Formats: sequence, structure tokens, C-alpha cells
Amino acid sequence: MKRRDRKRGSGAGNAGMGDGFLMEVCVDSVESAVNAERGGAGRIELCAGLMEGGTTPSMGLLQVVKQCVRVPVFVMIRPRGGDFLYSDRELEVMKADTRLAKLHGADGLVFGALTEDGRIDTELCTALLAVCRPLPVTFHRAFDMVHDPLVALETLVSLGFERVLTSGCDSSALEGLPLIKRLTEQAKGRIVVVPGGGITERNLQRILEGSGAPEFHCSARSARDSVMKFRNSSVAMGASLSVSEYSLKVADVAKVRTLNAIAKNIL
Repeated sequence: MKRRDRKRGSGAGNAGMGDGFLMEVCVDSVESAVNAERGGAGRIELCAGLMEGGTTPSMGLLQVVKQCVRVPVFVMIRPRGGDFLYSDRELEVMKADTRLAKLHGADGLVFGALTEDGRIDTELCTALLAVCRPLPVTFHRAFDMVHDPLVALETLVSLGFERVLTSGCDSSALEGLPLIKRLTEQAKGRIVVVPGGGITERNLQRILEGSGAPEFHCSARSARDSVMKFRNSSVAMGASLSVSEYSLKVADVAKVRTLNAIAKNIL
């Protein structure tokens, strides 16, 4: 049981809780953050690189988003895409990013870390949680990669995480609904289990009613065509399979409103 290059030894954010459900929208731009708030989001998860599942956003983005919205902004702390097995140097990056996020007004933090055998990295989490406090902290969907989710949930409770974001260790929250329900029952209010992953207006009611969860997480995005007039179609800024530079995905006000209305009408 080790991280890369290390031997191992053996609250806030409840605004918008209308009718008992809180909607968190993950965003990677100022436009999406503003749209999420306009649509009724109770909390924003701010990140970069949504195509990679979310990475640490720039502090400039955080600073401007905080100037533009009033709902709580939770900041993703993830130094890169890929797995959740982090080196000592990556932990130092995460600590530094956490300090900067707090300095620039983060209302909460979001991170996750695993050992090479798929368990919660308690050593790293303990170290980073100490830097995060007194802000509330969510363990992100690294949880969906754990070896034993029921054991992992108890570990998160003992560490003091306020929330865990999960798709039920499946491809989407709908597919993982049975496990999400079981986790919510096991949690017994000690930690908030937040369903996330593929949530849309078509499946939200089933997920909320079937899980018993008080919060949910979504992106509610739509594609928007770039306003660029000149387009060089022979050049791509990313990998060959990357999204076109001329198609932008942003949080859709109408989608956020629809999801919010569905949640409010369930009770």
C-alpha cells in the first residue's frame, strides 16, 4: 500500500436548499458559473478540464467567479487528470493550491486520493484536510474507483469529510443507483452522499427518489457554437480526438432551472 514514491504505514455550502434538495453545478468558466446561479444552483463546484473529469482551476478564474456569483463556490483540488494516486510532490502542489484557493475566497474544497490498491489514502487526506480547514470538504468521484465502497465510506466518515460525490461506482448515477441508496442508508447523516454523473432532466426524479439523497451534482451543459469568423480547421490545440475549439460547452440556464424545478416538485 503506497503512493507513488512513498512507502505507506499501516457545513457551509447549504444555500439554495429549496424544498430539501440542493443542486450543485460543476462549472469551468465564469459564464457557466453565472448561468448556474441564474438557473437556481445552490452551490458551484469550480474546476478546469471538465473533459478530464475536472482539475484545479486557475486562481484568476476563482477570483472573478467569486466577484460574479453569491452562491457558495467549492474548488476542485486535482493537480492533473488520470488516476488518483499522488506523489509527495503532487501533494505539495495540492497543499499550495488549497492555500491559494482559501486566500481567494473558496467556500469549500473538493479532492480525493487513493492508494495503489484502491483504498482511501488516509495519510494524504489527513494532511490535506488539515490545510483545508475550517472549510467544508467533499471527497470527489475518486470514490467510484475504490476497492470496497462500503468500507471506503466509513473511512471518509472517520476522516471528517462532509460530503462524498459518487455515481455509485458505475458509469452513471442512474446505473449506480442501488449502491447510492445503500451508501445513503449506511451514512445515517454522518456524511452527505451526493449523486453525480450523467444526471439529466430525464432521470433526476428517479435518482433522487431512489437514493434518498438530499443533494445532487450535475453539469447541465449545452454546446454553444463559437462566434469566431475565421476558423483554421486544419489545426487542433489538443489531441486528435479532442473537442473542436469552435464548440463551447457551458452551463445552460434553462437546463439548470428545469433540474431545480424537478427537485423542488418531488417533495
